[in-house]
Amino acid sequence: MPSKKSSRPAPTPKPAPAAIHYAVDTDDLHAHLFQITLTIAHPDELQTVSMPVWIPGSYLVREFAKNLQQLSAQQEREPLALVQLDKCRWQVACQPGRPLVLRYAVYARDDSVRTAWLDASRGFFNGTSLFLQVQGQTGQPHALTIHAPKAAKNWQLATGLDAVRVDKRGFGSYRAADYDELADCPVEMGAFWSGEFIACGVPHRFVVAGATPSFDSERLLRDTRAICETAIRFWHGRGKPPHKSYVFMLNAVDDSYGGLEHRNSTALICGRRDLPRTGSTTASEGYTTLLGLISHEYFHTWNVKRLRPAEFARYDYGQENYTRLLWFFEGFTSYYDDLLLRRAGLLDDAGYLKLLAKTLNQVLQTPGRAVQSVAQASFDAWIKYYRQDENTPNTTVSYYTKGALVALCLDLTLRHEGATTLDAVMRALWKRCQGGPMTEADLAAVLRQLGGRDFSAELANWVHGTADLPVAALLAHQGVKLTQERAQPAQRLGLRVSEAGGLHIKLVLRGGAAERAGFAAGDEWLGVETPAPHAGAWRMLKLDDLDFYAVPQRDLTALVSRDRRLLRLALQLPADVTTARLNLRDPALAQAWLTGSK
Repeated sequence: MPSKKSSRPAPTPKPAPAAIHYAVDTDDLHAHLFQITLTIAHPDELQTVSMPVWIPGSYLVREFAKNLQQLSAQQEREPLALVQLDKCRWQVACQPGRPLVLRYAVYARDDSVRTAWLDASRGFFNGTSLFLQVQGQTGQPHALTIHAPKAAKNWQLATGLDAVRVDKRGFGSYRAADYDELADCPVEMGAFWSGEFIACGVPHRFVVAGATPSFDSERLLRDTRAICETAIRFWHGRGKPPHKSYVFMLNAVDDSYGGLEHRNSTALICGRRDLPRTGSTTASEGYTTLLGLISHEYFHTWNVKRLRPAEFARYDYGQENYTRLLWFFEGFTSYYDDLLLRRAGLLDDAGYLKLLAKTLNQVLQTPGRAVQSVAQASFDAWIKYYRQDENTPNTTVSYYTKGALVALCLDLTLRHEGATTLDAVMRALWKRCQGGPMTEADLAAVLRQLGGRDFSAELANWVHGTADLPVAALLAHQGVKLTQERAQPAQRLGLRVSEAGGLHIKLVLRGGAAERAGFAAGDEWLGVETPAPHAGAWRMLKLDDLDFYAVPQRDLTALVSRDRRLLRLALQLPADVTTARLNLRDPALAQAWLTGSK
C-alpha cells in the first residue's frame, strides 16, 4: 500500500550560499566613497580579480578602476600581498580552500546613468563601477548585501535584482545568477518618490529622485503604463514578456538627459522641468522627449538586452566589444520609440510626424552621412560617437538617427509592397534567434522570408553605403508629403553655436557658408558689418540677430575674436538652404502604419 502523502506543501529549499559575496557600505556619504568587501569562498591559488573598463550599452572605455582605492587582501585575518598586473587587474597568491577577503573603496561622484554617485541626498551605482570580477568564477552565483547609511533613516532602495532578505526599505541581501546579471542591475538609493503599476500582468515600479512639488506622479505612471503595454503587445500580442518585473529609476536634475538600458530595469536622467506638472493638461516638449526616452529604453528590453549582436553573446569587460549592428539595435529602437508613443495614444499624427521630421533633418544636416555608413559608424562608436569633437558631424553619421531612417524605409517599403511589415519582421527575428544573439544574415533571411524577395540591395545601399535614403518617395506612398521650408540661421550657415555669455562657435559643418568664410570652432562671433547702401557695424548677441541686421544684404563681413585676435571674415549668406517638413495629406493611407492596425 502506498504511503499517505501529507497535504502540507513541501518546504522551499534554501539557496546554497553564493561562492562570491559583495557587501556594500554606504556610510561615507560626504567623502562619496562606497566601501566594498568581497568574499571569495573558493579562491584559486593565484587568484586574479579585475575591474571592468566599460559598461554594456555605452560604448566607451571609461576606466572604472580609476575610482578604486585602498585595495587589500587577507585570509583568516592574515594580510596578503596584491600584485597589480595592469590598469585594471590584480593578482593575489593565497591558499585554496580558505575564503579570500578583499576590501576596497570606490569614489562615486559621476551624476550620470553610466557609473556611480554617493552623497548625503542620493546613492546610485552600476555593478561595473563597484564590483571586481573574480576571474574563473564569473559564471557562479553572486550575492550582494547593501547596508543602509546610518545617517539617512529615510532612504529607500530600488533594484532589479532578486531579493533574498531585505527590510521594508529595500536594504539587505540580493542574489544574481552570475556576474553578468549582477552588473546589469543598477541600484538606486535615497528619499525618492516611488510608484507602481501593472502592465500586461507584469509588476512595474517607477522611482524618481529630485522631483519638485509640482511633479504629477499619477500622469507619469499612467503614460508609462501605456508605453509598456504597447511595447509588450508589439512583441508578444497577448503572450507573456521575458521579464517578470521591471524598475524605472529616474534622476531629475537641473539640466541633463539620457538613459541606459538593462535586462529588467533602466536608469534615466532628465531635467526637472521635463517632468509632468500637476494641473497641466498638455504635454510639454520636454515631457514628450522624456516619454520617448522611456519608450526607447523599455524597447531595449527586447532589442539589445536579449535579441543582441552575436558579438555580445558574452561580454568581455576588459576591452572594447565591437559590432557593426548598432544601426539595428539603437537605430531600430529609435524608430520605434516615438512610433510606439503614437500607437499608445500619447502623440497624435501631427506630433509624431514632427518628431520624425526632426530625425530626418538631423541626418540631412550631417555632412558625415556622405563619408561613413551606419555599419562603419557602429564599429567606430568607441572612438567616434562616444568621443565627439567639433569635427564629428563632418566625418561620421549617428547610427541612432540614420538607423531609425533605415528602419523607416524598410517598414514603408514592406508595407508598400504589401507582403509584410517591419513589425512582423521584428517578431519573426525574435523567434528565429530565440530572443538571443543575431547577425545581419538573420535579418536578411527574415526579410526574404516575409518580404517575398531579396533585400540585399537595400541593405547594401542603406546600411553599408552612404547615399541618401528614399524617404520622401516612401512616405508619399503612406499619404505623407515632404515639403521644404527656409532653414534657421544655424542650418543656413552650416554651424552650431552656444549663446551663453556671447555667441560662440561650437562646430563648423563641411561645405557650408561658415566654412567657406573661414569660421572655426572656438571663435566668438562679435558682430557684422553691412555694405552700402545700408553700411554699418552691428553687435550680435544671438544668431537670430543675423536676419535682423543682414536683410536685404547677402554679402557681409563677420567680426570674429579668435585667440584674442580680431578677424574680419567675408561671409556670403546662402539663399537656398531648406529644412524638411512632413504633412499628412491622406490620413486613411497612413493609419495602418501609424496605429499598428492590420
